[in-house]
Parts: sequence; C-alpha cells; structure tokens
Amino acid sequence: MLPMAKILLPVDFSERSTGAAHYALALARRFDSELTMLHVLAPPPYELGGLEALGGAYSTTPEQAQQDLETFLKNEMDVLRVRRLVLEGDPARRIIELAHAERMNLIVLPTHGYGPFRRFILGSTTAKVLHDADCPVWTGAHLEAAAFDASPGFRHVLCALDLGPQSNAALCWAAQMAAAFQARLSIVHATPPLEAGPARYFDPQWRVEMASRARQDIENLKEKMGVQAEVLVDTGEAHKLVAGIAADKQADLLVIGRSTAKGIIGRLRAVAYAIVRESPCPVVSV
Repeated sequence: MLPMAKILLPVDFSERSTGAAHYALALARRFDSELTMLHVLAPPPYELGGLEALGGAYSTTPEQAQQDLETFLKNEMDVLRVRRLVLEGDPARRIIELAHAERMNLIVLPTHGYGPFRRFILGSTTAKVLHDADCPVWTGAHLEAAAFDASPGFRHVLCALDLGPQSNAALCWAAQMAAAFQARLSIVHATPPLEAGPARYFDPQWRVEMASRARQDIENLKEKMGVQAEVLVDTGEAHKLVAGIAADKQADLLVIGRSTAKGIIGRLRAVAYAIVRESPCPVVSV
C-alpha cells in the first residue's frame, strides 16, 4: 500500500493553489490521510523599506491569515481530517522544515514560473521544495484546471524512467498509485537523438542497440518488482518526448525520479524541471 498517511498542502489562496487542493483532497479521501493545510506569511522584502513603505500590501496579520485559512474550501474539506497552520518566514524553508519534522508522505503544490524561459522556471518556492524535500512532491503547471465539481480520475499513470538510481523508487510509487486507483500503468524512456551532442558521431545502429538495452533493463526491472506495464522507448529530447507521450496517451499523472543527493546540483536535474513545466498533467517527483 502506498504510504500516504500525511499530506502537506501549502496554500497561498491563488487559483492554482485551489487546483492543487483538489488533488490533495482526492488523495486524502482515497488513502484516509491527514491533510495539513499550511499558509506561510512571508516577510516584506528588506529593500522595500518595511511595511509602512508598502501602504499595507503586507499588512495581513497571522490572525487574519488563520481566519482566511479556516474558511478556505471549508465545505469541501469538512469530511476529512484537516489541520490548518499559519507560519511566518520564508515559504520554501517553512514548507520543507514542516515536511521533515512531521515526516510527511507527500507535498502537493503548484508551480509559479513565468517569463520567456518558463520551461526551465518553476518559481522559487517550488524549485526550492523540489531541491530539498525528502518526500515525494506533487506539482504541475496546470493545476488550476482542476475543479471541484468532480473528483479527479486517475485512469492512466505514466512513469518516466532514466534508468538511474531513483528508477526503482519512481516505478514502485507509480505502480502503487496505479493499483490504488485501478489505473493503467505505462513506462516511458527517452534515448538521446543521434543529431544531438556526442551521439551524432556514433553509428546509427548504436541507437537501435541502446533502445534495445534500455527496453531489456526496463523489462528486468518490471519482473523484479512484479509490475505489469506497457513500455514505450523512443528517441528524442527527454522533456519533449515525455510531455508529448503524456498528452498523446492522455495520462492523468506523470511520475519521475529525483536524485537522492542534495547540494549545489540538487535533487532534480534540468531535464526534469523542463518535464514538470511542459507536462500536460500533474507530475510527482519521487
């Protein structure tokens, strides 16, 4: 059974935050989870000269924020075990500290990246949480599309594997999620295009052999874990290929792996950031 006793839902009262809450609600109902809704009051930027210089833009008090949080989606959440917390400080740091201190099983939050390089930008809070959180993180660029008229269905779970160290954990999470919702499970792996980078100097047969080895490695992993899933191996830029297959297959959820290492490089590589930004469905990084 997928461990989902505790779900952390950071809330900023935006439309995307409401969409994220929809998914958190569906998961909490299915797994009988305790849902912790967290709103973080961030301090005003120092260079702006404090509260007075902002004309009240940052004048929300902890008491007011708690009141707003208590009424946020109250009717929808009343049937669940919900805890509502207001903290002050840097949002990403507070989210991570709470997740680690209380051993959360999942963090659900939307992205907030904008601008001409939006594929590679998730918004500072989301990026920091993905970088430092130990538990899986559920996010996506289109969570605002979720509505409360119906519970979101999970009919097809797609798991993107790079066959690195985290592939086992990602496939295990995806398989258990698919089983919990009786969803179809598919696995996708992208091999690099020959015309890109050093690969262009190799014999074309190399691509065929590499795809064959990747498929065999995935089949071995499936057999080892007792998983039944369709396997899709194709050539192309990983983020474009994975996002395209997610759209073509109408996947309801995409699962990817994160590195176990922290530090300067971080848990999530650039290609994974691009996958999160371009995926048409929510992405769980495990």
